[in-house]
Amino acid sequence: MKKIIQFGKESYAELRKVIWPSKEDVISSVKVVIISTIIVAAALGLVDLLLLLGIRAIF
Repeated sequence: MKKIIQFGKESYAELRKVIWPSKEDVISSVKVVIISTIIVAAALGLVDLLLLLGIRAIF
């Protein structure tokens, strides 16, 4: 039981050392992720469409 309590104390101490990002940093990062996801989805959709058209042309 002592080890569990010690682990909890050490974890809490480490979390106090963390430099948490600001709200603006988080929002900026989320925007980058959303835009990147949309771009990758569009590129994969285009590749899928081209492959589909190519397969239909062959068969």
